[in-house]
Amino acid sequence: MEIDAWLWWLIGAAGLGLGLVITAMPELGMLAVGAIAASVTAGIFGGDAVFQVVVFAVVSTALIAVVRPIANRHRAQRPQLATGVEALKGRQAVVLERVDGSGGRIKLAGEVWSARSLDAGRTFEAGQEVDVVDIEGATAIVM
Repeated sequence: MEIDAWLWWLIGAAGLGLGLVITAMPELGMLAVGAIAASVTAGIFGGDAVFQVVVFAVVSTALIAVVRPIANRHRAQRPQLATGVEALKGRQAVVLERVDGSGGRIKLAGEVWSARSLDAGRTFEAGQEVDVVDIEGATAIVM
């Protein structure tokens, strides 16, 4: 039993799709679409092998040339959301217990944190507002 060319292209597209899922390389998805285009060419139009390969190459190359730059531009424009301790840097806090170069306590984002003054000679008294400049472990560095 002879297998038609369109079925070989479909098997190739499935293999490329599987590769896409395993490696997360979007280019393999674009090649899979090119293989589907070649399969349609073989099944509907009955083109010869050279024409099928040309359709595969043109569609795959066009997708990579058009979609890839758009995806890269979209990825570069996406705002970076700070999470975890990175989101706390730059925020203001209220001093609960005197903060100096050796320690103290602040209320930051509704939680009580250990704190230390960035400038070892500087002291902040209870009730003052301070800016968090860094987080080292579980200690906020303030000024």
